[in-house]
Amino acid sequence: MEWRASHILIKERTQAQELLRKVKQGAAFEAIARDYSTCPSKSKGGDLGWFGEGKMVPQFEAAVKRMGVGSVSDLVQTQFGFHIIKLTGKK
Repeated sequence: MEWRASHILIKERTQAQELLRKVKQGAAFEAIARDYSTCPSKSKGGDLGWFGEGKMVPQFEAAVKRMGVGSVSDLVQTQFGFHIIKLTGKK
């Protein structure tokens, strides 16, 4: 199985919760990623491209496996910070 996802990576939980609220209320995911994410993928609106099993940290991969295409996760905490994940593809 391979997935395609975008994410917004934030260091502080409080800010991540606020941004998640904005995304769930309809704010453009890609715009929020470009403006706030600390990951280099922010220049692509958070797009991480296609990846298979074992390519992402375990917490991130576990979250993606539970998601449906087009859905947005709740906060996912990893050693990098707090992720808001949008699953954009599955094959």
